[in-house]
Amino acid sequence: MSLPYFDASAVRAAAPWMTAVQALERALLDGVDPEEDSPRLFSPAPGGEFLLMPASGRRYSGIKALTVAPGNPARGLEKIQGVYVLFESETLAPVAVMDGTELTAIRTPATTLLAVKHILAAAPGGAPTAPRVVVFGAGVQALNHVRAAHAVLPGASLAVVGRRPERVQSMITKLAAEGIRVDPAGVTDVPDADIVLCTTSSRTPLFDGGLVAPGAVVAAVGQHGLGAREVDAGLVLRSDVVVEGRASALREAGDLIPARRAEEWEGIRPANLRDLVSGELKRSPGKPCLYAGVGMAWEDLVTAAVVYERGTRS
Repeated sequence: MSLPYFDASAVRAAAPWMTAVQALERALLDGVDPEEDSPRLFSPAPGGEFLLMPASGRRYSGIKALTVAPGNPARGLEKIQGVYVLFESETLAPVAVMDGTELTAIRTPATTLLAVKHILAAAPGGAPTAPRVVVFGAGVQALNHVRAAHAVLPGASLAVVGRRPERVQSMITKLAAEGIRVDPAGVTDVPDADIVLCTTSSRTPLFDGGLVAPGAVVAAVGQHGLGAREVDAGLVLRSDVVVEGRASALREAGDLIPARRAEEWEGIRPANLRDLVSGELKRSPGKPCLYAGVGMAWEDLVTAAVVYERGTRS
C-alpha cells in the first residue's frame, strides 16, 4: 500500500485552531513532558541546511524533515520546506506523510495561544474580557498568530506592527476577507497592549521592554538560537518567565540567555508548558509575563496525529 499523503490544505482542514490548541493541552495533561523532547538536529545541505525534529509517543512517533534555504526568497521560493513522516510506535511502521511546512505554520501559533490563554488565566485579577493584542511581524507566522488569536481569544482587538507598510496592508486586507479585523499599529501601541506577540525574523529587540505594561503578556516565538532575540534583557529581568521546555530554552532561547546565565535559569527553574497547563504558574502582581518559545518536536507529533486521525488524504 502507498502511504497516505496530506497536503497543506488537508493539514489545515484537519487541524483548525481550537482543535490544535486542545490537542496540545490534552497531550500535556496526559503526560507529555517537554523536558523529554528530542533536541532538533542540524546538518549542512547545499545552499542551506537540513533540520530534523524526531519525537516519540505511546501511540505514534514521527520526524519532521525540513530544509532551510536562505537564498530561496530571492527566487520567489519558500525559505523553509519539508515533510512530516508519522509512524506507528509499536511497529515503527510508517503510516502517513504530510506537508511539514503547513504543520509548523499551525502548531507554532497553536502552542503560543495555548500558553497565552493559560498565562492570562493565572493573572491575579483574572483575564481581560476584551484583550488588546499587538502582533509584530507580517509574514506567515504573524498571519497565523493573528488567526489563532482571533479564534482563541474571542472579543480581542487585533493590531499588527511591521517594517514594511505594504506587507502590513496586504496582511490586513487578506484577513479582512476572512472576517478578521486588524488595524495597523506601531511601537507606540505597546504600552496599551494586554498581549504582545513577537513573530519576526529580527535578531535584535523589537521595542524597549520598559514600554510593556505591568500585567501584560509578551510571547517571543519568531526566532531560535542563542544569537537571536526579539525582546531585550530589561523585559526579561522584570517579568515572570514561562518556557516551552527548560532544556530547549537553555539550548536555543536567545531572548533569555543574555539576560541571565544558564546557571541562573537552572536555579530559577521557570515554569514550562506542562507546569502552566497544570495550573502551577503563580504570577507576580504588577509584573509582565514573558513566554519564550523556540518550537519543539512533540508539538509536531501531537498535531500530525490529529491530522492523520481527522484528515482526508490528498
